[in-house]
Amino acid sequence: MEDTNTKDQVLKIINKVRPYILRDGGDIELVNIEDGIVYVKMGGACDGCAAIDITLKQGIESMMLENVPGIIAVVTV
Repeated sequence: MEDTNTKDQVLKIINKVRPYILRDGGDIELVNIEDGIVYVKMGGACDGCAAIDITLKQGIESMMLENVPGIIAVVTV
């Protein structure tokens, strides 16, 4: 896991988007941060959803890249 400041910034963004994901029946959980890559687990209705790539890349990943120094990607596990 990356340093505490990076983790706090990542969790802040996840907690910001979580209510919207929960509203649609899904969920998001931080699994790990390693070498600038944020690993998340998408659950609930997100698991197998056709829109997950859009949510992940255009939503969550773009927010992370803009707001958390050192983050280069967000991927699901």
